[in-house]
Amino acid sequence: MSNQKIRVRFAPSPTGPLHMGGVRTALFNYLFAKKQGGDFILRIEDTDQNRFVPGAEEYIVESLKWCGLHPDEGPGMGGNFGPYRQSERKELYEKYADQLVKSGWAYFAFDTPEEIEKLRTDAESKKETFSYGIGTREKLNNSLNLSEAEVQQKMTVGEAYVIRFKMPEDENVTENDIIRGNVTFNTTKSLDDKVLFKSDGMPTYHLANVVDDHLMEITHVIRGEEWLSSMPLHVLLYRALGWEDTKPKFAHLPLILKPQGKGKLSKRDGDKMGFPVFPLEWKDPATGEVFRGYREDGYFPEAFINLLALLGWNPGTEQEFFSLDELTELFSLERVVKSGSRFDPEKAKWFNRHYFQQKTEEELTQLFNPVLKEKGISASDEKIYSVVAEIKERCEFLSDLWEQGSYFFEAPTSYDEKTVKKRWKEDTPEQLTAITAEFKSVDTWKAEEIKKVFSAFMNEKNWGFGAIMNPLRLSLVGGNMGPDLFKICEILGKEETIERIETAVKNIQN
Repeated sequence: MSNQKIRVRFAPSPTGPLHMGGVRTALFNYLFAKKQGGDFILRIEDTDQNRFVPGAEEYIVESLKWCGLHPDEGPGMGGNFGPYRQSERKELYEKYADQLVKSGWAYFAFDTPEEIEKLRTDAESKKETFSYGIGTREKLNNSLNLSEAEVQQKMTVGEAYVIRFKMPEDENVTENDIIRGNVTFNTTKSLDDKVLFKSDGMPTYHLANVVDDHLMEITHVIRGEEWLSSMPLHVLLYRALGWEDTKPKFAHLPLILKPQGKGKLSKRDGDKMGFPVFPLEWKDPATGEVFRGYREDGYFPEAFINLLALLGWNPGTEQEFFSLDELTELFSLERVVKSGSRFDPEKAKWFNRHYFQQKTEEELTQLFNPVLKEKGISASDEKIYSVVAEIKERCEFLSDLWEQGSYFFEAPTSYDEKTVKKRWKEDTPEQLTAITAEFKSVDTWKAEEIKKVFSAFMNEKNWGFGAIMNPLRLSLVGGNMGPDLFKICEILGKEETIERIETAVKNIQN
């Protein structure tokens, strides 16, 4: 396999929105393949039709697209190893399931779900755990205990069955994991006879996964830690199917842990602490419930990818900001850690602030314009650019541009009560009216010229600058916020500035 082209797959199930842990799995697969000139494949594992959720596959595709992780092959994308949806490969799997039965590696089991459930319940009542496999399979309703004629009779009348893998007794299965080193499982102590195929013609994850990885010539299986316990079964399936020499190498990624406490990061943690755990917003088609997404929360895809890359992988340097190209160049599975990585929502914001500040004023103008249009505000690119240039430093999200600068586009309809109480004195209206008259005489409406006229007037009147500038700011923005006061005047324009001061003089009472 050393000369074979690197081929990896990201193989999610369309059972709901893609968790950020799933995006990280896709990212690490993508980086590993691209660094070595290999192929990154998207495969949809939709064999469990009971859990299929409409719109989930489209969500997965859109999420990868937003993140810039473009598959080389996948559903609707072409490729020589399709179809790329397991439900469209249905006819492939039965022959391999039958092959396993004929070679003695698998058997037919006719136990009903109710019978299995009773065995579980009985075991629990004795404080034991029921496992279908070594030690129990010889007493159950399967082809290991039935005659060939009995099995044939059950099949002829259409009795429901499953095909189970026959786990060998007391064998140590050792496999090298690129991240964890050699991992050993004992077949008797820790493995049961997993279902591979059902009589409805659909395979389970285990059989479909191994068959597809073989047929698609996958060289490396890079997936989450939760699949580590499945590795020995998959290794044995490669052996049983005669594919041991071409089986892929395995790498199991560490969990993304919740910000506080034990366990992996869940949607509940995000709900409780106020951050998304999904790349894009998701609306549950069954309940109508809407879940937040990083995209809709204003994160840039490059910030999202950067923070995910550093959850479980480190570059071996102090560098923290990486483009996708830089990540591709530096990535290696050997630098992925074994232990889980704690997610820090504040660090996520910190990453976004960095990428926000890296954007040019031109880029931010183009991004902010649609936000304004949604609010029914029409403004020239020139004005938006001027606003962005003034408030950019105060922002880490696109939404902050509105929060920090809405007053540039909408005159205040109310005034901050604390500022009014503190800054609006008895003689303030008279002073502001006098300043308005001076402003009317300014010919060149630029911040420097406005400031010069204002300063000369204040010195002539011998008025305290702070006593006037604060109520002047209050008149223009509705509170005690914003950048340089005279820059605000310049951006608002002469007429709007004067109109806002006159409105405040009429409306503010203290």
